[in-house]
Amino acid sequence: MKKKKFNFYWIYVILTVVLFALYFTGKDETKQEDIEMGQLIELLQKGEVSKIELINKETAEVYLADNSRTPRYTYRIGSLERFEETVEKVQEESGIEKPIYITNVERKSWGLDLLFTWILPLVFVLALWFLFMRGMGRGSMGGGGQIFNIGKSKAQLFDKDNVPVNVTFKDVAGLEEAKVEIMEIVDFLKNPDKYTKLGGKIPKGVLLVGPPGTGKTLLAKSVAGEANVPFFSISGSDFVEMFVGVGASRVRDLFNNAKQKSPCIIFIDEIDAIGRARGKNPINGGNDERESTLNQLLTEMDGFGTNTGVIVLAATNRADILDKALMRAGRFDRQIYVELPDIVGRREIFEVHMRGLKLAPDVDREFLAKQTPGFSGADIANVCNEAALMAARKGKEAIDKQDFLDAVDRIIGGLEKKNKIITADEKKVIAFHEAGHATTSWLLQYAHPLVKVTIVPRGKALGAAWYLPEERQITTKEQLYHEMIATMGGRAAEQVMFGQISTGALSDLEKVTKQAFAMVTYYGLDEEIGNLSFYDSTGQQEYSLTKPYSEKTAETIDQQVSKLVEKAYQEAVSILSSHKEGLTMLANKLIEKEVIFGDDLEVIFGKRPWDTDTKEENHEG
Repeated sequence: MKKKKFNFYWIYVILTVVLFALYFTGKDETKQEDIEMGQLIELLQKGEVSKIELINKETAEVYLADNSRTPRYTYRIGSLERFEETVEKVQEESGIEKPIYITNVERKSWGLDLLFTWILPLVFVLALWFLFMRGMGRGSMGGGGQIFNIGKSKAQLFDKDNVPVNVTFKDVAGLEEAKVEIMEIVDFLKNPDKYTKLGGKIPKGVLLVGPPGTGKTLLAKSVAGEANVPFFSISGSDFVEMFVGVGASRVRDLFNNAKQKSPCIIFIDEIDAIGRARGKNPINGGNDERESTLNQLLTEMDGFGTNTGVIVLAATNRADILDKALMRAGRFDRQIYVELPDIVGRREIFEVHMRGLKLAPDVDREFLAKQTPGFSGADIANVCNEAALMAARKGKEAIDKQDFLDAVDRIIGGLEKKNKIITADEKKVIAFHEAGHATTSWLLQYAHPLVKVTIVPRGKALGAAWYLPEERQITTKEQLYHEMIATMGGRAAEQVMFGQISTGALSDLEKVTKQAFAMVTYYGLDEEIGNLSFYDSTGQQEYSLTKPYSEKTAETIDQQVSKLVEKAYQEAVSILSSHKEGLTMLANKLIEKEVIFGDDLEVIFGKRPWDTDTKEENHEG
């Protein structure tokens, strides 16, 4: 039988009873009658008063001759001097032979003194202490979060007796390569003899690296669900505290708990919160508390002590800023790159997130995978949820294909703003701007062909276009250049049709400038700069106050970037000038319908001879 836990609130009940007892025991229980001055004078004149005691100079207790042991009356004194003068004067006028003299008595109530001098102040201090401890311990582990546990680890423990994890490898899709390496770790924990008999040693650490939303934390949850060993989960920021030494203490406590439950896994999410490279901030130096926490982590992972059977699993988006000592073999022996899923991975992710959805027969996972290039697992989960919400909003019985397409459009471009006030002239400019993008992309071999374009405002954009980019691992200079021309097609269309340009190309200019800069400084695709790259994969350059190139080279870079962008713009102007009639037809159709598709372009410009089975992305502006 489980022993009942003592309820702390019984202490409050006991304290309340004690306080009431002290209060009432401190009172004098002798019943006395209050009298007025006139009654007192009458008693004195008759000679019935045996003595008068002045208690604490506040009340006068009057004793009568027939019972001199206990006071019979009580008189509340206003003015002490006047009272004494009145008693003395009455006795003189009455001719009493043995006058009664007032006796001063200091009387204290031990119960009330104890209550107000000791009990209440002590209760007040304890209450403040309790509230302070409760506030500091909110969200911390064990012991009610008392101050004495501030150095304790905040890691949440998952095991068979505490918060079981229901996520398994079946719930993780699109990460087949990563799962293979992770499953080997799980297999080692389940069957260690299989590896140790050959002399193998378990890896001490595995680092999951990848963009946000790719499933790093989900992969860690699946490990917890599959391994059947204790699993400690904690965020890197949970080690950081305003008190010096707390972070290191929490690291020690975490590994001590892990050693006691070995074999087990420690998962540290967002490890860059404490694992950032030491001494890289040239302005105010390193953060001593964070660095001491990192030093303790380094020692625990691979120091003089042994952590047999304890595997550290960590996740980060920024492996380039982590300390080199943390990344070396012996600490994080393996780095698993969790990349954005390809078309096959996206289809598998759609299958996972569609399990609980009520789908219409026209929903094709393969088609949806093609429409979502560059989407992470979290993005796809969001698409499925948005599609369900849209179908429910429209009162549908099942989620159909159009709901998923609308969800993709909303996530990429934002919610449609059909009620946004746009003048006829502005609408015409927007239509020609978007038609310029569509025309240039359709007529260039390596530009992404258009699928759909709209002039209905979405989010901050006044118009948006969706394209079918080719998923490729490497990109040539010509491919990048054609993409730049298509991006400048919007502003070029304004110049060709109206002879003036507007501010509507802001996002286009930002995109094309960054792309040109990358071509010149990172990819070595400029003849003037040559085969040089100033890209820093270590991330240390962001702490540097100087550029990795001279001022003269900086001027050359500026010139070449400007020249490249201007060249792309002029070529876009040339293409649209020679296809002005088709551009006008396309823009007019866009004004009429507000949304047009690739079929409309095919009618105007003919079929693209370079078309392949590619996928969809969007373009705004």
